[in-house]
Amino acid sequence: MTLTQWLQQATRQLSDVSPLAADDAKLLLCHQLHVSVSYLYSHADDTLTTADLNALQQLLGRAVQDEPIAYIIGQWPFWNIELEVASCTLIPRPDTELLVEQALALPLPQNAKVLDLGTGTGAIALALACNRPLWQVTAVDKIPAAVELARRNAKRLAASNCTILPSNWFSAVTGQYFDLIVSNPPYIEPDDPHLPALKYEPVSALVAAEQGLADLAIICQQAPAYLAANGWLWLEHGYNQAEAVQQLLAAAGFSHVQSRKDYGDNWRISGGCLNRSD
Repeated sequence: MTLTQWLQQATRQLSDVSPLAADDAKLLLCHQLHVSVSYLYSHADDTLTTADLNALQQLLGRAVQDEPIAYIIGQWPFWNIELEVASCTLIPRPDTELLVEQALALPLPQNAKVLDLGTGTGAIALALACNRPLWQVTAVDKIPAAVELARRNAKRLAASNCTILPSNWFSAVTGQYFDLIVSNPPYIEPDDPHLPALKYEPVSALVAAEQGLADLAIICQQAPAYLAANGWLWLEHGYNQAEAVQQLLAAAGFSHVQSRKDYGDNWRISGGCLNRSD
């Protein structure tokens, strides 16, 4: 079987579970052959070995069961970096890139200190660290496996300005102050109808009590104790939570409270500035 023939067959099989069946098939084939997408075009008539066919059949079987391609191939792009991913963390999503975009646009010191809460793969923290080499970024997560995964990503990206620590929110950074705190915390309601589609991803990183607002509220309430003068807090949240998060920010003493829409035209991030003289 040639590369083209396998891609055609795989695309047909994936079409029932993925709107990007052709792209997913290419990712699986590139992963197995350790090649780029351009290679698939220039070697379209190459014949696959029996060993590759057997391995691809196993990969395809997992994909047909709706397991995310990112977990199957073990890596995923985010912003302008490539990350190792695993089932202990969420798969980085394009909507979260809006948080990176906003952070990079803020009027922060050249050597800003930044904290990423619940870092998972390290996506937000490492995107910021790689794009702002003078920033000192601290990333925390309470899941030990996520901490180790983020550390591997930091090492592979040579992000020496990013420190990754085990921490339940702020517990490991007592006494420290940051110019910016960012987070993509759990914010999905426990009975959200979209949860079954996320069955392969860790529930602890997705679901929060109090209509999905529990962790967002904790961060808003506790962040002021860890922010430098004129420091910023920016949070990702659900499409219908912008007003509630703005209220949480205002109640915690933040000014310049605002929200921004994601690339799907949904309210996705909210933030504010802590103006104080201490």
